[in-house]
Amino acid sequence: MKLTTVLLGFVALATAQNQNRPTPNGACCVANTSLKQDACTATNGQGGRCVPGGNNCGGALSCIAQSSLTCDNNVIERGKSLCRANAPNGGLFDGAKIIQNLAQASVN
Repeated sequence: MKLTTVLLGFVALATAQNQNRPTPNGACCVANTSLKQDACTATNGQGGRCVPGGNNCGGALSCIAQSSLTCDNNVIERGKSLCRANAPNGGLFDGAKIIQNLAQASVN
């Protein structure tokens, strides 16, 4: 019973963080609904963010676990710190392109 209460509390908190938009769960965020930096739950169960690129989501934002993100608390995007998914062999995903640092990210 306690586990259910904790899980429901987490879902309510994540929904509130997303301003009543759904909280995605899995590799991809909700197409045409999720916004950059929305909270989500990645495929490994870890909390994450909806970001451009990182998973093959057919144009939707990717849900990337916090441990696989690089973030800059000094740059705000959609009310939260700017984060992008780490790319293999260095760099960061920014949609379909790889950037070398967050200063190169397309922020909106």
